[in-house]
Amino acid sequence: MNKKDIAEIRKQFKLDTDLIMITDIYNVYVRQESDEIYHEESQAFGLMEREQQELFYGNFKKVLGGKLDMKLFEVRFAPTKEEQTDHTQQLLYAGLHTKEVDDWKENMQLIAKKMFKDVQYEKDVVITFIRGKYYKPTKKNLEELEMAEGDEAYTTPFILCSMNHTELPKRSLVFDFVGREFKSNEMADPVVKLASPIGGFLFPCFTDNAADVNHILYAAGKANKPDYQFIENVLDGEEIMTAEDDKAVFEEIVKHVVGDEVNTQMLSSVYDEINRMTTVEDEGEDEEYVPTLDTKEMERVLKMSGAADVDTEKVQQAFQSIVDDESYELKASHVIPSYTSKSIKISTKVANISISPQDLKYVKQVNYNGKRCLLIEVEEDTIIEGFTLMEEELFE
Repeated sequence: MNKKDIAEIRKQFKLDTDLIMITDIYNVYVRQESDEIYHEESQAFGLMEREQQELFYGNFKKVLGGKLDMKLFEVRFAPTKEEQTDHTQQLLYAGLHTKEVDDWKENMQLIAKKMFKDVQYEKDVVITFIRGKYYKPTKKNLEELEMAEGDEAYTTPFILCSMNHTELPKRSLVFDFVGREFKSNEMADPVVKLASPIGGFLFPCFTDNAADVNHILYAAGKANKPDYQFIENVLDGEEIMTAEDDKAVFEEIVKHVVGDEVNTQMLSSVYDEINRMTTVEDEGEDEEYVPTLDTKEMERVLKMSGAADVDTEKVQQAFQSIVDDESYELKASHVIPSYTSKSIKISTKVANISISPQDLKYVKQVNYNGKRCLLIEVEEDTIIEGFTLMEEELFE
């Protein structure tokens, strides 16, 4: 799935839409530090009160919120083990297509039990499963998202899961209008924190408007903090790499090829070249195109950036030693700061400086009177706390 696919289905989780039809909802309540289901409840989603439906819609949007490879991860299912009878892909696929509500509920219950088989949570947890259908109009103009009668649409059945902590309400002082008195709030029912899910997933993924049952979209509770145990043992998924992982691998590969010390001109050129690679993706000219850096692209970028002694063998050895895979591809958008919203951090013992990537070429480390100094070329007056710095002649 790409970010546009996710954004389109996400914004359909709202009341009175005709592009999402949720048929069933199944809630499981598990007490803290327990591996048993304390309570379960299944019903037709359409029979719920509108206020409850609205709360759940907000929760489902939260599950699908965040950036790909930071909070949302497309996970490939691992092959079924010979002795395994509860592979999550098979349970989800069967639950997706069965007409019997009891069968779908039974399959979702098996997945819920896998969540608590080897992990005990510090707070009570509510696991919510829904199944329904997502309709995507075949029109090219997707701004008009509501369908008219007779419009053709891609129809994809789906299952979405949301995991949420609960918490007891804080004691507070309230005013009783009936008794005209102040008294303490004695509510003791746990509150399900639907506004901040701790995890979830969407099955199947969508590729070219078609269902991809070999992948599942996993949602982490926090950015760059995927639960690897959950991915492996609950989803039966293969290993994933976060955007942070890709960035760390990129830095290690560059160090392996050109050394630990680089000049700002070369580093700036590297970022400029990779940024050009991501232009198509950012502008949305080709939704399916995701620029990547394999060994050939890494070699090309480093050579164009002026790095010395770069050759194919050295780059291949770097990939092999860092990720143990010469065929590994880094997503280009992961390894550079965004040229619109993020900055590069320059760390020194005296100060930490943030600078935009395109301005890195104006920074140099120089030696002055035997001391290392950071030289920043500026085109206008430098202002510190409202004061304009005096120009001084240091280099004679």
